[in-house]
Amino acid sequence: MTTETGSRAGEGLPHHPSPATELKAAVTGFITDLKGFRAEIHTRFQQQEERLTMLDQKSHTPQPRLARPHLSAMAETEAPHQKAFAAYLRTGDDDGLRGLVLEGKAMNTAVAGDGGYLVDPETSQRIRSVLTSGASLRAIANVVQVEATSYDVLVDHSDIGHGWASESGSTTETGTPVIDRISIPLHELSALPKASQRLLDDSAFDLEGWLAGRIADRFARAEAAAFVSGNGIDKPRGFLTHATVDNDVWAWGNLGTVPTGADGAFDGADAIVDLVYALGAAYRANAVFVMNSKTAGAVRKMKDNDGRFLWSDGLAAAEPARLLGYPVLIAEDMPDIASGAHAIAFGDFGAGYTIAERPDLRVLRDPFSAKPHVLFYATKRVGGDVSDFAAIKLLRFAIA
Repeated sequence: MTTETGSRAGEGLPHHPSPATELKAAVTGFITDLKGFRAEIHTRFQQQEERLTMLDQKSHTPQPRLARPHLSAMAETEAPHQKAFAAYLRTGDDDGLRGLVLEGKAMNTAVAGDGGYLVDPETSQRIRSVLTSGASLRAIANVVQVEATSYDVLVDHSDIGHGWASESGSTTETGTPVIDRISIPLHELSALPKASQRLLDDSAFDLEGWLAGRIADRFARAEAAAFVSGNGIDKPRGFLTHATVDNDVWAWGNLGTVPTGADGAFDGADAIVDLVYALGAAYRANAVFVMNSKTAGAVRKMKDNDGRFLWSDGLAAAEPARLLGYPVLIAEDMPDIASGAHAIAFGDFGAGYTIAERPDLRVLRDPFSAKPHVLFYATKRVGGDVSDFAAIKLLRFAIA
């Protein structure tokens, strides 16, 4: 009786699985999910492997020449700014340039179209390489890039006083060095080449290369002349426009000169030797001769007392000729040999002459002023001046 009552009492109670059963079910479910995730990952890796294999086969399989147009391949490799700049030059469409961000050390902000657009990096580098390789002081001078409208050079050309002191004696006050500030303003250099609209419509015409060549040629010639004989008014000041004095009485603010001993001619090779040693020893290590081709032709014939030529050609390709062991820069803007002319300069131009320039080059398209031609107004800002008057000496073709 008791047993029956107990059985009926347990019939209405809910059935709870044991903890071991619950743990076994949970582990089984986790393993099932893990296997499904593993299968999915394996499938994705296999698909990725197939894609990589397909791309590798395409990259190593020679493609027919006609399978892909050459011009479209070139267009895909162009930088976005180069495409937009080419479109602006040809059609005046500046939509691609507006708001375009340039990446670079010197240019990293968007440029408005009011004053023209910055040249794309490839074209700009092409122009700069021509300027550097030209026969100009740019090849040997100190070239700095600035973002301001001028560049200041601080020069300490004096010396502090000194004296000997004993153990018990008093020390007297010595002199104070003087620091001069030389300000080099930047001036606007411009070029205005033009092309017909029909030429611009011709897609086979290398507009960027043509524009770079024309601008580079104009800028190179203008800069080379200004760095030698520019008057400093709306252009760089050339080193030959500064006051000159005999090197025996040289003072800061002037360039020292050495006479040849003959009016408008050489009086032997001694004058060139005197010019070399008129320059301080600290500057001679990096010194360079500067003269034009006519003067170089006369110097090349000169010999020392033992019959040896003073001039020697470079031993390797692209190595400059040497005069008394020092390099020679042929700058055609130097004056010819004449009475009282300073036809030869010798000095450390890396210390003696500084060229300051803005890193950007701007081009403004003008299709209205010269119809049916299109003008391209290219501008850059550059300045130059003597930064150390002790670093440059001149050979004066005069008796004294």
